[in-house]
Amino acid sequence: MEAEQLIIPFFIAIVALASYYYNFLSFSGTVSAFVTGLLVWSGFGINGLILMGIFFLTSSLLSKYKQKRKENLGEMHEKGSARDWAQVAANGGTAAIAGLLNILFPNPVWILAFSISLASANSDTWASELGVLSKSDPVSVKGFKKVPRGTSGAISGFGTIAAATGSVLIAIAAYLLFNLDLDWTVAIFALGLAGSIVDTLLGAFLQAGYKCLECGLDTEKTIHCSKKTIRLTGHEWVNNDAVNFFSVFAAANMGMIIYIVLL
Repeated sequence: MEAEQLIIPFFIAIVALASYYYNFLSFSGTVSAFVTGLLVWSGFGINGLILMGIFFLTSSLLSKYKQKRKENLGEMHEKGSARDWAQVAANGGTAAIAGLLNILFPNPVWILAFSISLASANSDTWASELGVLSKSDPVSVKGFKKVPRGTSGAISGFGTIAAATGSVLIAIAAYLLFNLDLDWTVAIFALGLAGSIVDTLLGAFLQAGYKCLECGLDTEKTIHCSKKTIRLTGHEWVNNDAVNFFSVFAAANMGMIIYIVLL
């Protein structure tokens, strides 16, 4: 046990540093990922760390998948593929909170919240990283008109399939790792996908959208072409990280409410 308490934190640190080396994480993202990994391991043990690893590995690899085809999206999106602390917190913050709460107040409900949070984060990430590779443009849920690929708040058939696949992967892994009932496994999948849907709705109706006055590009960036952009839609304080965190947090809480009501 004492050896494990030394080896596991060292392993988490090595993985975080390797992710920084391969540009999966920025320096701040590396520190945040290390802290998140420690809380998840402390709260849910090796199995929790494996489930978190499945999310992190698949999402990181997908961010690099067909990267050249995604290069033009860098001008639309606020941040690049190397995740900073805010992006790590947005996707893994709820999982870290669940780990901490399971240390302080042990209860099976935290395993459910943890699993749903990762299913939601994975669902949204898969939809974002693979949906942009769709041959057809997505449709905005706000105006039901076709918009450029990579636009927040838009859906496509290919992206929806990717979202469902990302969620079911985490649900099946959680089932195997935590010996869950099939009913709760289905709930993890459904609520993970629901979290992705919430993310899309928030992205369409609340997330800030800007326009570059220099080149006319619609973007999430506040600075483009070295000049300040103007906000056309949404709220200034609602960026993509805020949308991601709230959707993941909401999905986990929906699962907790169902758990409490049923049990």
